Amino acid sequence: MCRNIKTLYNFEPPASEEEIRAASLQFVRKLSGFNKPSKANEEAFETAVDAVADIAGALLASLTTQASPRNREVEAQKARERAAKRFGSQASAS
Repeated sequence: MCRNIKTLYNFEPPASEEEIRAASLQFVRKLSGFNKPSKANEEAFETAVDAVADIAGALLASLTTQASPRNREVEAQKARERAAKRFGSQASAS
């Protein structure tokens, strides 16, 4: 699956519409194989992104959990540490 799509559920503050749309765009790009569609496919591409964003927003709104919300900064730091371990110390500098 696409590495650029991040988990959006159970964070404080909740995922914004912009984050949901960005993940939807990455998903549609992955499925279609287009980074930027041609003019002939642009409408279908944008319609798909909108539909996926709507469904993803509805999914996130309907999920429930007993777990406390995760902190974005803590999760980002964990990701940087995993990247540094996997790719070397240069990854932690970014």
